[in-house]
Amino acid sequence: MEYLLWVAVALVAYGFIPPLTSVVTRAVPPAVALFLSTAVFLLLTLGVLLVTGTAEPAYATTPAAGYVYVAGLFLAAGILAYYSALEAGPVSVVVPIYGLFIVGSSVVGIVFLGEELTGTRAAGIAVAVLAIYLAASGDR
Repeated sequence: MEYLLWVAVALVAYGFIPPLTSVVTRAVPPAVALFLSTAVFLLLTLGVLLVTGTAEPAYATTPAAGYVYVAGLFLAAGILAYYSALEAGPVSVVVPIYGLFIVGSSVVGIVFLGEELTGTRAAGIAVAVLAIYLAASGDR
C-alpha cells in the first residue's frame, strides 16, 4: 500500500499546477511556461536518478524505450495543449475537461491492454464522465 502515499503526494502536487499555470500564462506564453517548468522537472528527476543509482544510460536503448519515446511525444502534445487551454480558459472548466484523460486511459487499458471491465468499473467510468460534465458546465 506504499503506492497510496505516492498517489497522495501526486494528488496534492498536481492540484497546484493548474492554478499556478493559469497565473503564469497571463505573463508568459504557454510554451515558455512549459519549458521552464520542464527544466525544473528535469533537474529534479536527474537528482532522483543520481541519488537512487538508476541513471543507467542502457535504459535509453532497451526495446521498451520506444514506448517511452512515443509516450513522451503524447505527453509533450498533451501538456502544451493543456497549458494553452489554461491560458485561454478558466481553471474550473479546463481542469475537469482535461480530467477526462482518466476515463480515456481506463478505456485504453480495457480495450488494448485486456484489463477487465467489471460492472463497478463501468459505473465508475460513467459517473466520472457525469461528474466532469457537471463540474465543467458550471451554472448552465
